[in-house]
Amino acid sequence: MPQLQKVLYTGKTRTSGGREGTSSSSDGRLEVKLSSPGGKGNGTNPEQLFGAGWSACFIGALSLAAARADIVLPPDVAVAAEIDLGTTGGAYFLQARLQVSIPGLDPEIAQALINEADRTCPYSKATRGNIDAAITLV
Repeated sequence: MPQLQKVLYTGKTRTSGGREGTSSSSDGRLEVKLSSPGGKGNGTNPEQLFGAGWSACFIGALSLAAARADIVLPPDVAVAAEIDLGTTGGAYFLQARLQVSIPGLDPEIAQALINEADRTCPYSKATRGNIDAAITLV
């Protein structure tokens, strides 16, 4: 595993109460109430937060790939994430699906950008080989 040569940012959060608790960031920009998926609580859950983080990161990686290829991305690029929490053999696992929308771009070019973004996105790198993940152009 490669060691970081330079740390660009460190996100610091503190969570208490687990899936029925709260989570906040050290800079005060994040304050969320948590609840179990499908539960009666009115908070978000780690799977939703993971999907939001991966989606945002992936759009950043798409933007970088497009800039390197001298392609202008449309302003309505979007990534819909579905993060499944499930069990196999009594152990918990995640699986994910990202649906990438790049309206108005030739599908072959869009797919090439998606492939490059998947190679460079830190979330994609972190999950590769660890969870079942599908990234598709929609």
